[in-house]
Amino acid sequence: MKKKTKKSYVAGIPAWGLSLITLIVSFFLLFILASLLGSFKIISENLSELIAYMFYDILIAIACFIICRTHPKSVWYTPLICSFPCIIAAFAEPNFWVSPLGIVLGSGFVLSVMGAIIGASIGRRLVNRA
Repeated sequence: MKKKTKKSYVAGIPAWGLSLITLIVSFFLLFILASLLGSFKIISENLSELIAYMFYDILIAIACFIICRTHPKSVWYTPLICSFPCIIAAFAEPNFWVSPLGIVLGSGFVLSVMGAIIGASIGRRLVNRA
């Protein structure tokens, strides 16, 4: 007799769908957080944008980890879809990699790739163990 196990709601959505949801939600949260932090008079505009982009990078890295842990084969495209605004900005702006924004977004992309690789390796172990 097999045990009935509940699959999470996240496991039913394909990885590309979760990546697109992450892209849209994180993009809107970035602008909401930046405008919210910018409304405080204590924090300067540059600092509020830096904090918002760092939050954005961490959110993308965590999402890539969770998506790739659930769908280990999606490690190849999940960071690319989730970090699509960073990739577009890198090609659109000529001095992207030497600007402070480019450094923060570039490091966020590296974090998302690392999170995806770690999540996929843990996901493969969980699939092989079951």
